Amino acid sequence: MTAISTLPSLLQGFFMDRLMQQRQASPHTIASYRDTFRLLMQFAQQRLRKAPSNLTVPELDTPLLGAFLDHIERERKNSARSRNVRLAAIHSFFRYVALHAPEHSAVAQRVLAMPSKRYSRCPIAFLTSVEVDALLAAPDLTSWSGRRDRALMMLAIQTGLRAAELTGLRCEDIVLGAGAHVRCEGKGRKHRCTPLRKDTVRVIRSWLRERQGQPCEPVFPTTRGTALSHDALQYMLDKHLIAAGRQCPSLAGKRVTPHVLRHTLAMDLLHNGADQTMIALWLGHESPETTSIYLHADMQLKERALAHTTAKKLPTPRFRPSDHVMDFLKSL
Repeated sequence: MTAISTLPSLLQGFFMDRLMQQRQASPHTIASYRDTFRLLMQFAQQRLRKAPSNLTVPELDTPLLGAFLDHIERERKNSARSRNVRLAAIHSFFRYVALHAPEHSAVAQRVLAMPSKRYSRCPIAFLTSVEVDALLAAPDLTSWSGRRDRALMMLAIQTGLRAAELTGLRCEDIVLGAGAHVRCEGKGRKHRCTPLRKDTVRVIRSWLRERQGQPCEPVFPTTRGTALSHDALQYMLDKHLIAAGRQCPSLAGKRVTPHVLRHTLAMDLLHNGADQTMIALWLGHESPETTSIYLHADMQLKERALAHTTAKKLPTPRFRPSDHVMDFLKSL
């Protein structure tokens, strides 16, 4: 076995050459793949009693990988969707193995034949207008962090930016005045501009005036001036959700993530007559077909469609109890 065909060398080549150089994968993709292989190496070390640097490609065959995928579902309590994300990273690595280490092609074929797991798709969660008002009223506007949080949530609800897009915003990405909009780089390195309403412009202008940041600095920083992390963003939402739940009982116990705010914007556009193509363009979806999930979640559209159908005039049968003798015989 040549040095380039060892598992450590293949892993290094996969991350440094394939992901970073050839595909120029985003930091989020690299971090996701990294975490997958950290978990896999730790699992293989415990199962095989070997250090990760001594593992070989044939040892990462389907029995071990199947046990690993079961482990992250049962022991780590990951969902089927998270399991499929881990499997996608493993598939990507073994496609690289099949190309650069043909002696392991049999193992690679078996691994690539492992199917994704099917899962139930739950209806998407979103906030009503009353819940949105309660959430925006929750921050304490007498504090610096409260004014920052209200501006952030208002921008998120009005633009539908993803969590990474929100935390990655720089002061130079906000354009106010005539044709006010926000620029961002979304998934797949797609750049898009999203217009801002006048009420959002007023809040963001006030915040930027207080923020006094340089063009390359984050719009919504921490108290240390660094960009908010995803965990910090979720912590902020959870904190204000508790306060909003006291004024709006329907928010009590509801899980609100940055993506729920994104869904809220999409449902608002749908209720106001925007078609799928416009919503996909606004949210930066790859295809308008992705937007169909909002059609399935919109009960108002279904009720309006039902109102246009013709009710069938069927006779309602009258209930007649059966004979008690026949009931007795059936019970035997």
